[in-house]
Amino acid sequence: MRVLVYKRTHPGDPNADGVFGCEDCMGAVRRRRFDAIIGVGGISAEPRGWGIDQRLNWVGVGARYSESIPVGYRGPLVTFDRFVLLEERGPKLETIAPALARYVYGVHRRVVMSDSLSPAIQREVRRVLSLASRVRRCGPLTQLPTKQRCAPRPCSPRDRRPHDRCRERANQRVRRKTC
Repeated sequence: MRVLVYKRTHPGDPNADGVFGCEDCMGAVRRRRFDAIIGVGGISAEPRGWGIDQRLNWVGVGARYSESIPVGYRGPLVTFDRFVLLEERGPKLETIAPALARYVYGVHRRVVMSDSLSPAIQREVRRVLSLASRVRRCGPLTQLPTKQRCAPRPCSPRDRRPHDRCRERANQRVRRKTC
């Protein structure tokens, strides 16, 4: 199973419905072929401002790609058979996968494919993916979301701390059903 592990800077993509790419984040990376994704918070000021830094943010298993790339997007939309959105409620990555945390945060790595990882780190990746096995299946993507139907864009990366209204929107998305 090919697993994409990447560092996030903000919440909102994937949205609470499990659609990865609704805000066109990680556009070209979404074109890569993978079976699952582990999204972890980065370490810069923006993820710290959102409270997602160095945390397990989301897990998606059983990737399903949209048949076409929506107009204006850089990659396909991706949904998952199983999806867990944790955002700022997620555990610190170092507590559940210490070797993976050292690998991801020890050097400036934004995106990692699991087939390049050591067997010990791959075991930790499988353990993290098992969190998604405890959730029910998400429905298939029957209609492509539009940017109007997706979650609103979070604060600009230029902002060091997100505005209160942006943080409230992110909290509302987290409170919604994850599947």
